[in-house]
Amino acid sequence: MRITKIAGLLMSAAVLSIVPMAAAYAEDVGSVSPSISKEEAKSEIVVAGGRVDIAVFGKRPFMRTPRLSPDGTKIAVMMSRNGVDNLGWIDATKPGAAPVFFLAAEEQREVGDRSVNSWRWVGNRTIVYTLTSRENINGQRIDMARLVGYDVETGKMTPLAWDKAGANGARIMHINDEAETMLVQRDSIKDGVDYEGSPEVIEVDARSGKYKIIQRPNVEISSWVSDGKGVIRAGVGGDGDSGKQRLMYRSDASGTFKTVSNESDSTYTGAQITPDIFLDEPDMAYATSNKDGFRKVYKINVKTMQIVGEPIFGIKGYDVDGLVANEADNDMAGVAYTSTKERTRWFDPRLAEIQKFLDEDFGRGNSRIISTNDGYTKLLIFKGKPSEPGGYYFYDTESGKMQLLGWYHPVLKDAEMNPMDSIRYKASDGMEIEAVVTYPRHRPSRKNLPVIVMPHGGPFGVRDQEEFGFFPWHQAMAELGYVVIQPNYRGSGGYGKEFVKEGRKANGYGLRMQDDLNDALTWFGQQGLIDPKRACIMGWSYGGYATARGAQRDPETWKCAIAGAGVYDFPMMKAYDTRSFGSFGANYQATSDNLIGISSARNTDGKWAPILIVAGIRDARIPIEQSRTLVSRLKGSGKKEGVDFRYVEQPKGTHNLPYEDVHIEWLKEAEAWARRFNPAYIETDAEKEPKVTMALPN
Repeated sequence: MRITKIAGLLMSAAVLSIVPMAAAYAEDVGSVSPSISKEEAKSEIVVAGGRVDIAVFGKRPFMRTPRLSPDGTKIAVMMSRNGVDNLGWIDATKPGAAPVFFLAAEEQREVGDRSVNSWRWVGNRTIVYTLTSRENINGQRIDMARLVGYDVETGKMTPLAWDKAGANGARIMHINDEAETMLVQRDSIKDGVDYEGSPEVIEVDARSGKYKIIQRPNVEISSWVSDGKGVIRAGVGGDGDSGKQRLMYRSDASGTFKTVSNESDSTYTGAQITPDIFLDEPDMAYATSNKDGFRKVYKINVKTMQIVGEPIFGIKGYDVDGLVANEADNDMAGVAYTSTKERTRWFDPRLAEIQKFLDEDFGRGNSRIISTNDGYTKLLIFKGKPSEPGGYYFYDTESGKMQLLGWYHPVLKDAEMNPMDSIRYKASDGMEIEAVVTYPRHRPSRKNLPVIVMPHGGPFGVRDQEEFGFFPWHQAMAELGYVVIQPNYRGSGGYGKEFVKEGRKANGYGLRMQDDLNDALTWFGQQGLIDPKRACIMGWSYGGYATARGAQRDPETWKCAIAGAGVYDFPMMKAYDTRSFGSFGANYQATSDNLIGISSARNTDGKWAPILIVAGIRDARIPIEQSRTLVSRLKGSGKKEGVDFRYVEQPKGTHNLPYEDVHIEWLKEAEAWARRFNPAYIETDAEKEPKVTMALPN
């Protein structure tokens, strides 16, 4: 639930951007538009005639996050095989070549379990991936991170700088593809002591694993920042109790680090400025700041921490998300931002031209560059509308050909599902709230329909936008016949710091933020789209909290509640977070003056809406004791299991629903609970429920 600032997206030359946005390309000798027919881009999956079973939406992505090698000849990719993620690579010079898998990559659950979290190229023959494992250290579960190099030519795997590494030994800061080396920030162990939170920086050979220390720990620094030449230029440190964030800086490799800012941000809106891209001009960098209300891009003098000139880029009514560096990592190629969808504004003229071509061919915002080779002659493109899963394509700008690499979803492929839109409504106090609305495609009348309100997790700094997504619960519930409304309630990210502060007020968490969800029923009911008396609420993490709070606080509003991985007892959770994040950091979550009053588990007497509670035993973010406490107190207040509530513990579950069976169980339980208390189709409805024509094999 804790959110970290989205700082500049500093990519290697091999990976320009993982920011969802369209792009296009122009050779120096002229424009090269992708030649792909609409027939070639279709999968022949048709879902219009009947309903897709909800379990289909629980399938893991077939392919995700492919990345091109610097020379554009190979692609590293994660693919699902029989519901299990596997890391592999594809020979891009041989169209249709089968992937070579070398590692199963599941999420860790038990002590000693390992999983793969990210992967990238270092040079043209080594895939470096991040391996995490959950370990028990002095009775406390922590996640250890390590780097491993895989040689695609020999098949050899090499641990990279594991010796004398502390808990986190895997943050890649800078890559030199020619030398096949990288800068890695890691916690270090000295004399048997893990210096967690005071990392060193090492230069690692990706082939051999040999390394040398180039920056020793500083007790004031918890995160280092390098420039495009691999020189450590800045360090950031924070005090979990005072909340102060210190920025230390030097002009060059021979300089001494000096403190240039040291302030706390009691608003928790990311007010501190840190450099994102160092320029070749002395002491100059690009950074983002929300000093004028909305986060924009500025040029700053890091030595004086003064902003130079007017904003370079901003979006009216929205924050920018971060910066995309150029190949040399010394200038800005683009800016990522989210309006109704994630987008990129390209400043690099060649990438801007690619943007133009793809927008013209596939519609604005329906395709985006996710990886490039050096020189931008080979590209990986993701193409898909918000209402369809979409697919990955390999685009050779020299020939103009674009070939399908693989679909994102293994079953739905590029099938057009339930349409989506972004609509702004007025809350009861007059504040404007943007919501993402998914319409059930089998219900063309769009009149007085049943509704699922689905608050996102976080809550602060996070938001929903128009996308199919990794967890397409909105599509799953819309397919059942419900309108799904995902309100970006006050406190959500992307709408400026004042909007976040509204959620952080004493009357925000569990109160006014909760009213925003209720007000969506009122407003959309007045428009005639939904029947407010046929409403359920459903969410995970903070969304799970808001769901249980709704069931407890507003039982007459909701026909049912479907809560997953929520916080239900805030005094208990704050004590847990204080141990993890310090006394200041623990206040990031709930800012209410009455933590007991906003805790559903502390208010189980009285009427509740019927609630489904789902929790993963291996959840490392929200301890299972939160759900067990709620269930115990519901029983103590006379609520009957199976009647007033249902409790499902998932033995393999974590906070991230790692397995297909765990994910599918969550969706099936949600469907059954909603059908029981708020069926999508009733006799007086204009439409009748369609039969299931697409389901997973038994």
